[in-house]
Amino acid sequence: MKINTAAGALCAALAAATCWIQPAAAAGAFPERAVTLIVPFAPGGSVDIAARLISDAWSRALGQSVVVENRAGASGNIGMAAVARAEPNGYTLAINTMSLAINPALFQSMPFDTRKDLRSVGTVGTSQHVLTVTNGLPVANVSELLAYVRERPANDLSFGSAGTGSTFHMAAELFKSVSHTQILHVPYKGGGPAMLDTISGQVQMSFPVLSAAKPQVDGKKLRALGVTGTKRSPLLPDVPTIAESGLPGYEFNTWFVISAPAGTPQPVIDVLNAKLEQALRSPELAQRMGKEGFDPLISTPDKTDAMVAEEMTRWAGIVKDAGIQAN
Repeated sequence: MKINTAAGALCAALAAATCWIQPAAAAGAFPERAVTLIVPFAPGGSVDIAARLISDAWSRALGQSVVVENRAGASGNIGMAAVARAEPNGYTLAINTMSLAINPALFQSMPFDTRKDLRSVGTVGTSQHVLTVTNGLPVANVSELLAYVRERPANDLSFGSAGTGSTFHMAAELFKSVSHTQILHVPYKGGGPAMLDTISGQVQMSFPVLSAAKPQVDGKKLRALGVTGTKRSPLLPDVPTIAESGLPGYEFNTWFVISAPAGTPQPVIDVLNAKLEQALRSPELAQRMGKEGFDPLISTPDKTDAMVAEEMTRWAGIVKDAGIQAN
């Protein structure tokens, strides 16, 4: 009887220990297979470039492949909705830019709720845009451009964008808001066509992302008047910021964040964030990002959630004031 009691106690103790160990082992095992990183835009854009830059280093840090998958459409909403509906296990993620904060104000109906259906994993980096003008425009800096615009009727000059609500578009709308000028918006199906028409003079200006603008500026096909951030870029060191070139108070940086479905377990979010930070601290990755005009940015999930919420409030006001609606 005593032997049986002791044996029973031992079995109970072993069972309890097993119950305690198994969840810890399961939590520590993540990830056990490849992680899918959805890019909600077509290949070749800034979000796609950022995804492919981070995926290699993040794969090494996680010990599993990070597979980039493009699901374009509806200004990023199709891909983001797929992530919002995915199983919240950490294996389906998205990388997005400012459309995550802009689209809720831009679209009358959204297929997901950014605050309720998504959870931030962390940030990847930021990138500047460049105010470029056609070579035929007789201005050499932002001050001269503003004077030129104000001498003419409202909307006499135009700017091209990569589409309504794109970062190209929002950089220009912020420029108009801060400078109190009226410049006509001409949306294109992508940043490439917008730049081509700026080169030809069909539109007088555009705000391409830094990596896309550099070859055109270096080749003297476009004139760069200013970068949109708070400091000059090593890629275009002779180009001043827009703020120092004639429009104090102007600042615009595109940011890139990783999102997971809401309900993803916190331990999984913590692993993803820690390994993302490990990847971003790699000197090799920092060098590769720098060549593409990106600055690495490290943040916690909570701080990233707060940033996205603040940006949603900020851009809701700008979109409303400008009367912008999605096509």
